[in-house]
Amino acid sequence: MTTHPAEHRPVRVGVQLAPQHASYSRIRDAICRAEDLGVDAIFNWDHFFPLTEPLEAEHYEAWTMLASIAELTERVEFGPLVNCSSYRNPDLQADMARTVDHISAKGGTGRLIFGTGSGWAEKDYLEYGYEFGTVGSRLNDLRHDLGRIRRRWELLDPAPTRDIPILIGGQGEQKTLRLVAEHAAIWHTFTPIEKIPHKLDVLHDWCARVGRDPADIEIATGFTPRGFGPLLEQDALERLHPLGVRFIIPSIDGPDYDLSPVKPLLEWRDRMNGA
Repeated sequence: MTTHPAEHRPVRVGVQLAPQHASYSRIRDAICRAEDLGVDAIFNWDHFFPLTEPLEAEHYEAWTMLASIAELTERVEFGPLVNCSSYRNPDLQADMARTVDHISAKGGTGRLIFGTGSGWAEKDYLEYGYEFGTVGSRLNDLRHDLGRIRRRWELLDPAPTRDIPILIGGQGEQKTLRLVAEHAAIWHTFTPIEKIPHKLDVLHDWCARVGRDPADIEIATGFTPRGFGPLLEQDALERLHPLGVRFIIPSIDGPDYDLSPVKPLLEWRDRMNGA
């Protein structure tokens, strides 16, 4: 069974705060509570409409919210899970990410994780006037965009405060995992646990082809309010850790943003890390 080299990595626990079904004052409160609780990272998502019922309800834009998170927090890393590359010019994305990185630095090093993907929510595209294309065309665009984003980071003045880590979400074997091998510091997947070893085989093969050490890539997973994902399975944490999964990111929905499901994950993290 293929496992991922992760002996050098601690377990981390993040939380995705779905930017829907709540006033921004409630979202702001949830951000602060999550950091106080001790999570390692806070994520939103990049959509224009709610993903769960009610579909016609409050919702907020991702990148302006990320600037808010940068100011509200002091310790946690944060980012979109994930940015839709189709929605913004790639050079603009690079500039936005660099700016949010500096906002979060507060005299030190920035904390932004540049989570990105090719997009999938057709309503976002149609309502906002973007060309939807196909899964393949969107992934081709993402590959082109990632190259431009990384080049723009090298040109900006001031430069980012650090080598901004790129998180790529998805599990496609021909294109997505190749992009992970080429660009990502973190791979986020909703792959069922029993299929993760095969996906790791594919990722490791792509790493070999592009000359990348797979140990440089952190493996992340979680579950969403849409009700799927490895963490819904019994004994999932104990099955994920030996595979090399080190970053667990549950998603919490509004309006109440009940963080109680995160507490046992943090206790497990601390046990695994020997805290």
